[in-house]
Amino acid sequence: MKKKVSLYYNPRCSKCREALCILEEQDIHPEIIEYLKTPPTEKQLKELLKKLGLKPTDLLRKKEPLFEKKFKNKKLSDAEWVKVMCKNPILIERPIAIEGDKAIIGRPVERVVDFIK
Repeated sequence: MKKKVSLYYNPRCSKCREALCILEEQDIHPEIIEYLKTPPTEKQLKELLKKLGLKPTDLLRKKEPLFEKKFKNKKLSDAEWVKVMCKNPILIERPIAIEGDKAIIGRPVERVVDFIK
């Protein structure tokens, strides 16, 4: 049975492109979620965090210039961070592969290989 995988994806990100290649090499053609064009809702992001087993702050791209400029020293609640990431999806770490009720951040991209086995 073919695996149904989704991939949070930014076409400008080399790690996202590498993760997609890894999946396609395994004959897995994921549903591509270009989260910068269609950001997740708060509900979707909370579900994703649950699948990842992470707190919102664990999913933040802390080296992203927007984070450095606007959010670096902010002390926000988990709910507030979810709102921030939904409004500023560039702050969401990527790529993220999702299958069923589990997900993984593909950094390093080799983690995607282990995830799909």
